[in-house]
Amino acid sequence: MITSCLKWLMIAGLTAEIAGAAQAGDFDIGKSEFESSCASCHGTDGKGKGPVSEQLKVPPSDLTMLAKNNNGVFPTDAVYETIYGSKTIPAHGTREMPIWGDRFNPIINLPHYVDPSYWKMAGPEQSPEVVVRTRILAVVDYLSRIQQK
Repeated sequence: MITSCLKWLMIAGLTAEIAGAAQAGDFDIGKSEFESSCASCHGTDGKGKGPVSEQLKVPPSDLTMLAKNNNGVFPTDAVYETIYGSKTIPAHGTREMPIWGDRFNPIINLPHYVDPSYWKMAGPEQSPEVVVRTRILAVVDYLSRIQQK
C-alpha cells in the first residue's frame, strides 16, 4: 500500500513538473511525444484520423473523447497503463513489440536518441525508467489537455 502511494506521488510530481515545463515555453514535450509516437494512427489532433488510419483493420480511437466516454473524468491510470503496456490494446502490439518500439519501454540501454532534457529530469541516477515514465506522463498530460468538453 505504501509503495503504491509513493509510486503515485512520484508520478503526480513528475506530471506537475512536465505540465509546468510544457506551459513555461513554446515547446510542449507531451505534444512532441504524442506527434512522434501516436499521431500516425490517431492524427495530430488525436481524433483518430492519422495518415495510416485508413489502412488499419480497427479504426484508431478518438483520444479527445476519453474523458467524455468516462463520465467526464479523464482516465489517467488507464491511459498510463495503455502506453506503458500493462493494459493491452491489440492494435498496439505486444509489450515486447509495441507499435512505438522501445520508446516507452524501461530497458537498461535505450536504443534511440533521448532529448537531454529528459536526462535532467531523471536526476543524478540517470535512470532509464524515470526517463520512460517522464515520456509517458508527458503524453498523458497532453491527452488530458486536448479532451473535448
